[in-house]
Amino acid sequence: QVQFVESGGGLVQVGGSLSLSCAASGSGLDNYILAWYRQAPGKQRKLVAGITGGGTTNYADSVKGRFTISRDNAKNTVLLRMNRLTPDDTAVYYCNTDPSGLLTGDFWGQGTQVTVSS
Repeated sequence: QVQFVESGGGLVQVGGSLSLSCAASGSGLDNYILAWYRQAPGKQRKLVAGITGGGTTNYADSVKGRFTISRDNAKNTVLLRMNRLTPDDTAVYYCNTDPSGLLTGDFWGQGTQVTVSS
């Protein structure tokens, strides 16, 4: 079964930057859209950005122009570069396929916490 392990979160001030990394186990992942999601306290988990195996990207409107998603198919990793962070970006960030659960069912990794202080 595929597992996603997220890392790179932390505490950052408004306007700062962070880079998140997701390591995925398994093979054939370049056939899937891989994506970052986030879940803020008391809110539903939402898609932040996705990337196809060929490198086509899509972003939530709230992060367009600030976040950049990339992937390395050979290493099975997905990165999320986040710039100009705001308190609204505070959340636990997860990676998965898009749609989610294609490879992991209902299971999600532990995620990585991003906290933006004002």
